[in-house]
Parts: sequence; C-alpha cells; structure tokens
Amino acid sequence: MNEMTYRYQRGTRGNRNVAEFPSKKGRVIDTVSLFSGCGGLDLGFSGGFDFLGTHYAKHPFQITFANDVNQAAVRSYNRNHQHPAIAGDIREHLVDLPASADIVIAGFPCQDVSVNGKGLGLAGQKTSLYRVVVQAVEKLRPKVFVLENVKNFLSKAHVEDFWLVMSEFAGLGYEVEYHLFNAADYGVPQTRERLFIIGRAAGMPRFEHPAPTHSRSTWVTAADALRDLEDKEWDVASSHIWSAAKMSKGQGGRSLKADRPGYTMRAECHGNQHFHYALPRRISMREVARLQSFPDSYILDAKLRETERQLGNAVPPVLAWHIARAVKILLAA
Repeated sequence: MNEMTYRYQRGTRGNRNVAEFPSKKGRVIDTVSLFSGCGGLDLGFSGGFDFLGTHYAKHPFQITFANDVNQAAVRSYNRNHQHPAIAGDIREHLVDLPASADIVIAGFPCQDVSVNGKGLGLAGQKTSLYRVVVQAVEKLRPKVFVLENVKNFLSKAHVEDFWLVMSEFAGLGYEVEYHLFNAADYGVPQTRERLFIIGRAAGMPRFEHPAPTHSRSTWVTAADALRDLEDKEWDVASSHIWSAAKMSKGQGGRSLKADRPGYTMRAECHGNQHFHYALPRRISMREVARLQSFPDSYILDAKLRETERQLGNAVPPVLAWHIARAVKILLAA
C-alpha cells in the first residue's frame, strides 16, 4: 500500500470538517447488499454525507443490488439511495442477483443470538439466514465480504454457532476474520458494540482494521449530538416524534446522560426508547437517528414504531464509512 496515496486525511471544506480518502479516479466497486434494512451500512459504504459538521466523502462502492424483507425499511432505503432495494424474502430473490460483484455486505439477522432474544442460535429461523449470504458469496465470488451482527454472537451460549458460520465461509476458499467495534470510537454518539466478519479472497493482503478516531475522553456525547434539537417541537416531516409510553423496566426506565454517548439503540423496544437527558419525554426518532449517526437529510418513511425498528436494526453509517475506507485500502493494495 502506498501510504502517501491512500492515507486518511482530515481537513476543512468551508466551515466543515472533512473526512476523505483518495482513490483511483474512476474506479467503481460493484457492491451487493443483503439484509439492507433502511440502509445504514450502505450509506456508510457509499459515503457522500454530512454528520455533526463533518463531511464523509464519497467512496467508490456502487450498490448494484439491495434487498430487505421489511417493506417499510425498503421505503426508507429507496427515499435515500440511488439504486433501489427490492422488498421481499431474499431466498426468493437470489435469482435476481447480478452475475458478479466485487464485494458483498450484509447485516444478517441477529434476533436468535441477541441478548434480548430467545437464544435459539442457528436453530432459529432468523440468524440461520446467514446461509443465504453463503449462497450469495458462493455464486458471486466477491473479492471481499463484510458481515455485521451483535457482540453476543461471541458469548459462551452461541460461540459454537459462530465458529460454524466462520467455517462455512472459510470452506468457500476465503480468509475469514472477525473484529469487535465500538461505534463511539469512530465518532458515533452511541456506545454500540458490534461484531464484523470480514472475508477476503485467497492471496489478498491482510485486512487492516480502521484505527479509532476517538478515545473515551473525546467520545461524542448525547448532548453534543442532540443539544440543538432540545427546543424543536414535534414534527412528523423530520421524524422528530416520540413515544408517550410511561416508565417501565429495563431500557424503558433508562435516561440518557448528557456527558456520555447514548446507550445502544434497540429495535424491539416497543416504544420504550430511552428518556431524554434533560427533557421530560422519551427521545424522538430523529434523535435516535442522530445517535445512530444518520444525517438529518435521511428520510425515514414510516410511522413511529416502524421507524424505531429500522433505526435500531441499522448499522451506524459513520462506523460503516470507516470500515468501508479500510476495505477500499485492501482492494487498492
């Protein structure tokens, strides 16, 4: 790798910070997206968005196929992405995959290995869908694939299943590794730990994980992210809407702390999102989107409950952007 050519740069563009990474001019990286949700992982790989005063430059990853079973999530995806996603069961749309792809990305379902799930592991009907990704990788033979799931997949209860997943991808001839990322270490105002599995074709250089851009002392706090929304009134158009659910156990009774990042945003919290750090209400969907590092321009085409599910399932775009940058380095080597 030529460090002078492929170094990570921070500068300014007008009055904005700029996060960018030069690439070979005109190079397009064909990308297939599975279990795309509302598009957080895809936005990070595409780049070209603003978040909290920083511009995250475009990457050369070009989405050629995207799919999710949730129609509301697909509506949101299609309001924000150039290439439309297909709504429906991916098992019925494998025939629609392109003939090839440079990279496959997927946030395959986590419900059966989540700490809040029923603990079914690969015996469940959700997480076992990783096998669809295996089929897609076998068909497309990408140079790289990037998969996202929950940290709890590595727990004692599920680690045997985790290694089975790793072995199936390795059996296709890929070098496969994994890494845990805390989104807060990359400028996301949320302490969200997620597992990423990265596979690379045999003979490719080792994948270099992106170095953190923030430390605990410089994490972006909830107040940093949300302060300018404190006086904003209820607004459906911008998804600044919130649940009126009363205090309840678990997450339902937890309040954000102004001086630390938000806690992990969940998908299945049934209106029981965290309470605001300063206001007598639960946080709004636009505030959840901020804590997930979605730009304010991102349109969430659903009512409150579906929006909550979409955002809780999403990969933070800023974290995804940094992982995409590392993948771009790998492909350029």
